[in-house]
Amino acid sequence: MKSNPQDDKRLFLLDAYALIYRAYFAFSRNPLMNSKGMNVSAISGFTSTLIDLILREKPTHLAVVFDSAEETTRAAEFSFYKANREAMPEDIQLSIPWIKQIIEAFKIPMLELAGYEADDIIGTIAKEKAAEGHVVYMVTPDKDYGQLVQENIFMYKPGRQGSDVEILGIPEIQAKWEVESPLQVIDILGMWGDAVDNIPGIPGVGEKTAKKLIKEFGSMEEVIARSSELKGKLRENVEANVEKALISKMLATIILDVPISVEDDDLIISEPDKEKLKALFAELEFRSLGRRILGDEFSVNQHVNNTTVEKTVKATNQAQLSMFSDVEAPPPAHEPAEKGKTIENTEHHYVAVVGNEQLAELASKLASVKEFCFDTETSSLDYFSLELVGLSFSIKAGEAWYVPTPPDKVETMKILSHFKPLLESTTIVKIGQNIKFDMLVLKQYDIHVQLPLFDTMLAHYLSEPDRKHNMDYLAETYLGYSPVSITELIGKRGKNQGSMRDVALEEITEYASEDADITFQLKQILEPMLKEREVESVLENIEEPLIPVLAAMEYEGVKVDEDFLKNYSEELGKDLLALRDEIWTMAGQEFNIDSPKQLGEILFDKLKLPGATKTKTGQYATGEEILSKLENEHPIAAKLLDYREITKLMLILFLS
Repeated sequence: MKSNPQDDKRLFLLDAYALIYRAYFAFSRNPLMNSKGMNVSAISGFTSTLIDLILREKPTHLAVVFDSAEETTRAAEFSFYKANREAMPEDIQLSIPWIKQIIEAFKIPMLELAGYEADDIIGTIAKEKAAEGHVVYMVTPDKDYGQLVQENIFMYKPGRQGSDVEILGIPEIQAKWEVESPLQVIDILGMWGDAVDNIPGIPGVGEKTAKKLIKEFGSMEEVIARSSELKGKLRENVEANVEKALISKMLATIILDVPISVEDDDLIISEPDKEKLKALFAELEFRSLGRRILGDEFSVNQHVNNTTVEKTVKATNQAQLSMFSDVEAPPPAHEPAEKGKTIENTEHHYVAVVGNEQLAELASKLASVKEFCFDTETSSLDYFSLELVGLSFSIKAGEAWYVPTPPDKVETMKILSHFKPLLESTTIVKIGQNIKFDMLVLKQYDIHVQLPLFDTMLAHYLSEPDRKHNMDYLAETYLGYSPVSITELIGKRGKNQGSMRDVALEEITEYASEDADITFQLKQILEPMLKEREVESVLENIEEPLIPVLAAMEYEGVKVDEDFLKNYSEELGKDLLALRDEIWTMAGQEFNIDSPKQLGEILFDKLKLPGATKTKTGQYATGEEILSKLENEHPIAAKLLDYREITKLMLILFLS
């Protein structure tokens, strides 16, 4: 429940572009793409950060602050400032209008002032509101904000990749920058410089040297005044670059007198416009984010009128692009299907097939066609312990049959005997989604599915390699259809999840038949796409012939030399003990290396290594990414990475 705006003295100020860029580059190796071919990494990441903040903090006062699109006062005075910064990626340019639409739909104030950067606006407002009694949180990953921290002004660094939020007050800034006052961060930044913003700093002075100098002299001005106490090249660089150093410090200093007037009432957020959010999230295909804010009933396929959203954003996109380049937004990879179809509102004919007469009739129908789709329903996903619960077939859109099978394997094989010749036919095309799984299931019942095959998952991978390939995504994207979720039948994954064996025949008939029907329909759409992209031969001549080979390999397994593995495991054990002793020596004490809690205390409390972050449970994060960053700080990090690598190998050997 929201607190009264008059009672809540907390104010959250978000540095929009810092968060947008962070979100965009977090997915640089594997961008988030929707079905229209749009890179939504920045939009999704920023929106997720915004939602996390709202749900976690339940703020009443909040604003998102943007850099000015016009030339800033610093750039006007110093032409080299940010002159080397790369142009904004086109995907981010296209994302900004969408992000602003989302912020507006959340009814969150947005601030922007011609000639000023977001950090200047945030700094000015933060100091003003702190003086009025507010506790201000500057939401940003940007290190420069450390200079603004004071008794009631904090840096609020959103978590990423599972890490928890990091809130930096005066003690944290003092520890991080090794300073007595957060204001000394400016001196360090001035001497260190910033290659991204083209702030020159003092040549030869990096972060460590800058911290050391400030610790000894207190300020950049004092370093310059007492440069005779410095030695060698450092003294030479300081004395030769006095003007450059002072300009760098000035450029690193956040402006605190921006001519902007903001009343408390201007910063109050209202209840979000859920209809507008629903339209935006549906258009962007933000399934999980939509459910977090709008509830489990939200679906990207719900029938909403997105015309206004599309026109507004399209027009804004074009205006945004014109500011940066002559490039137009790329067309979608395909025409999106009309959305909103489900099993409830779509005509279909699904039939359960039981008894020898019906089985023979179905087998006869399948034998008369050139291709059919089939799908298996199983009691679990473990090839070697599962049971076949049933088999579904489709040869025409909107029609499918479901053949239930009993737990008794002998009886099941009698039922399957009607379809064994068809599945092992070398002339009929067998269609499936991830068909290798179905082949492995049927191998347990002495059915060896033969080529020719058509795997919709592989076909889509070849046509659209950067997209998702699961059936739900394909159905929603190409058919505008939302399939029945398995959780509706057996619940969510976990120890309490039920079994398909326990689902009523009527329900499983609908579910299983739908799978075969939808997969059959997808084949008709994906086949022309393969031809259009000229990758049809890759599917037919390379990918699909490999499916039976891979299935056979997985089914047969791999022989191993047990004696060799045993001896190798013993050698690794000795190496592990040696590494343990080295780590203990470096740490100066014995501790449980496999305990993240104890390890974190050694690294960050005892050895005082930089970059400490904490998890949601309050203990230090000690994952591989953290240790990799510490390799240049202390040799213990490399030893710990080796220790973990050997531990993983031993676990693999144990499981083998």
